[in-house]
Amino acid sequence: MRTDHGGGGGGTNGGEAELSDSLRTFGVVLKALREESGLTQEEFARRVRYSAAYVAKIEQGKRFPPADLPARAEEVLGPVALKVLTAAAKSLTRRAGLASWFRQWAGVEEEAISLYAYECRAVPGLLQPEGYIRAVFERNLPPLSQEQVGRQVCARLERQDLLTTRPNTAFSFVIEQGILERRVGGSTVAREVIDHLLHVGQRHNIEIQVMPLRQEDHCGVEGQMYLAETPSHQWIGYTEGQRSSNLITAPNDLSVLLQRYGTLRSQALDCRATASLLKRMRGAL
Repeated sequence: MRTDHGGGGGGTNGGEAELSDSLRTFGVVLKALREESGLTQEEFARRVRYSAAYVAKIEQGKRFPPADLPARAEEVLGPVALKVLTAAAKSLTRRAGLASWFRQWAGVEEEAISLYAYECRAVPGLLQPEGYIRAVFERNLPPLSQEQVGRQVCARLERQDLLTTRPNTAFSFVIEQGILERRVGGSTVAREVIDHLLHVGQRHNIEIQVMPLRQEDHCGVEGQMYLAETPSHQWIGYTEGQRSSNLITAPNDLSVLLQRYGTLRSQALDCRATASLLKRMRGAL
C-alpha cells in the first residue's frame, strides 16, 4: 500500500485516478438511494449520525466511506440500500493505494471529537503553512509536476479547515524539535512554520507541544502516530511508513498507542515552554 503523506497529509500515486472514479460511483449510488427516499443531505446525515458536510463529500467522491455507513444507512434507507452499499464498498476496499487509506482517515478526522498526533518526521499536515507544504511536495520522489504540486497544496490547505470549523474538537500535537531544526525549504519557510505554530497554538482547543532534542525518557522511538476519538467515543489509530500505511482499530493496539501518547505529552515541553522555545528559535533564524 503506497503512501506519500509528508506529515499525515495525503499524497499521490498512480492508482489514485482509478480509485477516485470508484469513489465517485459510490457517491452517486448513495445520493440516488437517499433521494429515492425523499431525504435531503441534512436529514440523511442527521439520521445516520454524520455531519452534513461529511455526507456531502462522500456523495461527491471526495471521502472514503466509513466501514459502518452501509449498516447505518439500512436503518434509514432499508435493506436494499445495505446490500447495494455493501457491494459498492467491497469494490473500493479491494483497490490498493494511498487514496483508500488516507481518505478513510480523513473522514475519521472530520468527525473526531479528539484528535492527537505525534510526529517525528515532518510537521503534521494539519499544521503545515503553505510554504512548507509546497517545499515538501517539491521534494517528492519521484518528482511531481507543478500542476500536481499545486493540487496537493490546495487539498492540504482545504483539509486544514478542520482547525477552524471544529471548535469543539480537542486537538493535541507533539512535534519533535528536530523537525523544526531541519528547516525544510530554507530559513524563510522555517520562520513561516514557527510563526504559524505560534498563531495556531493560541486557539483554546489546540495544544502544541515540542519534544526537546534531549529527552532521556523518550517513549516514542517506534515512530509517529495519530489517534482520533469518534463521536461514539471509540478510538481509531493511524500510522504511516515508507510506502505503507495502517488504520488501527484493535482495542489492544489502541490501548498501547493511547498509553504511549499520554506519556509523550508528559515528556514534551508544556504549551508555554513550547511557545518560549519557538520564539527563541524564531529569533535565531
